[in-house]
Amino acid sequence: MKKISFLSILLSTFLLMIGALSASETTAAVPTVSGQIVNGLRILPVPANGDNLRLKVFRGDYIKFKLDESLDTPYLSIPELSIHRQLSNNFTEAPYFKMKQAGTFAFTLGKVSGHITVINYNQVKYKEVSSAEASNIIGARSPLILDVRTPGEYKRGHLKNSVLIPVQVLQRNLNKLGAYKDQEILVYCATGNRSTVASKILIDNGFNRILNLRRGIVDWHKSKYPVVN
Repeated sequence: MKKISFLSILLSTFLLMIGALSASETTAAVPTVSGQIVNGLRILPVPANGDNLRLKVFRGDYIKFKLDESLDTPYLSIPELSIHRQLSNNFTEAPYFKMKQAGTFAFTLGKVSGHITVINYNQVKYKEVSSAEASNIIGARSPLILDVRTPGEYKRGHLKNSVLIPVQVLQRNLNKLGAYKDQEILVYCATGNRSTVASKILIDNGFNRILNLRRGIVDWHKSKYPVVN
């Protein structure tokens, strides 16, 4: 009886450890990043004065600075990313910038200076897949295929049976995807940047099985997989 009791306790302890590990993975925290996504752009507020301002965004984000009203058309410089641009206090006319490269980069913005850290998006409900992996998944599991490019890009060629919802309007059209919250969605764009933003939007709104086509339809086409018009 003692031997059986010991084995039972050992098994119970092992199962509890596995359960705790699974719960930990399921609730893994997503890194805190700056600003918020609005119409596919990450909006980053900038104070009137700031020394060593720290910003954090995801690789693939399209960022747009929202300047304090007292900042008079400051000049933005991020030398390591080759970004040098005069900004506008008119938010609607202000340019946006694509964050293609992970790393930490020094920047100056008028009187404001600091660093912007670009991190890769990594979440339990999210996975990047190659063109070969995506082709196999499409053949075996028939996920919803979501194209987040522009209508013009879509007309020039897209994955068969893909649904077009440009990333800029994705937040306003999430109701169209409500039936797929617990099903696989394969998201793609041209090179993998907009699809990363779209993946984050979907996960933040309760979608649980997101696949992002790494390097987008450009790599898909180079790998000789079919595209339709």
